Amino acid sequence: MPEWFQTPPGRYLLAWEQARMDEAVADLFGYYSLQLGLPELQALRRNRMPHPWLAVDSLDELKRVGPEPAEGRLPRAALLTDYAALPFPEASLDLVVLPHTLETSHDPHTTLREVERVLVPDGRVVISCFNPTSLWGARQRRARLYQRLGGGSLYLPGAGDFLGYLRLRDWLRLLSFEVETAHFGCYRPAVDSETWLRRFEWMDAAGERWWPIFGAAYFLVAVKRVRGMHLLGPAWKQARRPVGVPVPAVNRQHRTHPGRGATPFESEGN
Repeated sequence: MPEWFQTPPGRYLLAWEQARMDEAVADLFGYYSLQLGLPELQALRRNRMPHPWLAVDSLDELKRVGPEPAEGRLPRAALLTDYAALPFPEASLDLVVLPHTLETSHDPHTTLREVERVLVPDGRVVISCFNPTSLWGARQRRARLYQRLGGGSLYLPGAGDFLGYLRLRDWLRLLSFEVETAHFGCYRPAVDSETWLRRFEWMDAAGERWWPIFGAAYFLVAVKRVRGMHLLGPAWKQARRPVGVPVPAVNRQHRTHPGRGATPFESEGN
């Protein structure tokens, strides 16, 4: 993965993802943020949370954590850990960024479940992945077929398994995540040289309009939802009606008219 990002298509993809990351995390607020893997991508440089962290799962990645760039900032510390067992308590992080992390993880579903554990309610997860349903994905599948026949080389990194957008969205839904935004990008053909990538620059604008879901990579932001619980009484139980208070009637004596006797109605009150 790190060597591939030094190639012309790798730099092209990295520039697109960097722009999407800067746009997505700029207005996300909280206290603690975490990036899992890919130190070459400064995913948290535009975020203003006071406690950013970077976690890697190998010593090679830890060595690639370079000095602080002039245009941004690195997380305050780099951690060496297993993505499926993060050293953070439950509901302690406000933002977690996964740049191609699920594709290289040995257990992507467990990694995603661990991210759900450490996120606070309404916390965000930002994910970027290769899109297998694209021109780049088609060339990768053809290259794998050629390798089985004894020849050819891969176009994309060979480590891990690429996750389709619909598959990842189903995983997020099972973990009570709600996808807020999703973007596809990098519509240029699967070529190797910088010259040919520049010649097909017009395909980025055309792809966003005519075939938006066939970009070489996709990017999404999801929020962790915690459903509230409201206790209801039994359906057969009805509210009691207030019982009327009896009011005593007062007997009133009516004065009889002169010249005639009193009738029963005039001598007793109603």
